[in-house]
Amino acid sequence: MSETIKAGLAGCVGALAVVALYALAAGAPGTPSGLSSGNAASPEVAALRLDFGRNLAAGNCNGVGEPVVSVTQGIQNTVDSGEAGNYWAFDDFNRTIQLWRTSEEGTYCAVVKYTGNFKGAEGETSPGNTGVLEGRERGPIQGGYLAVIAGTLLDEPLWKTRGSVGVVDYACDLDGNCPGAINWVTQYFENDYVFQYNWWGWIYRAGGNKTWVNSSNGNSGDVI
Repeated sequence: MSETIKAGLAGCVGALAVVALYALAAGAPGTPSGLSSGNAASPEVAALRLDFGRNLAAGNCNGVGEPVVSVTQGIQNTVDSGEAGNYWAFDDFNRTIQLWRTSEEGTYCAVVKYTGNFKGAEGETSPGNTGVLEGRERGPIQGGYLAVIAGTLLDEPLWKTRGSVGVVDYACDLDGNCPGAINWVTQYFENDYVFQYNWWGWIYRAGGNKTWVNSSNGNSGDVI
């Protein structure tokens, strides 16, 4: 996933994709202003599985009290990047965003989880960079990220802090332009925040044992 997407997704999800979350917003080939990609683990070849349940457990945050933000959001028409650096699929997601205060003043921990589906784009290089897509590749995606944010919460957040915040159409194209992308972090924090991923990962299943893992622990497999 591209950085843009991750951010959009992050703050958006692919080859760096998922840090393809719009780079969190615009998904993830580039980290948005004010965000840091953090310290990813050495890219060891990952097995064709992803233990996102353990890595995204709320207990990893060591948060204090109840979450200050606990919302769900729909994302449509975001774009995903792969190891070759190109955008290869369009994604739709439902995501949950939970944010806790930590014991360190001004520091927060976020767990963001995604479930959705991808549709490969005909003629594009596959995410694992092993061939060219026919445009029939599609299937479910699961994953997300854990991040630490240092900053000041807005006195009046731009989004509600509980429940659904609605559906956002990113309206991305295969050049990575996403005019509808929104960075969720800026809906709750002043602009001078610092963002760092502690872990991120997504698993793509295209059927027929075709699986691509895109993670801070390493990438493996492909959807073709």
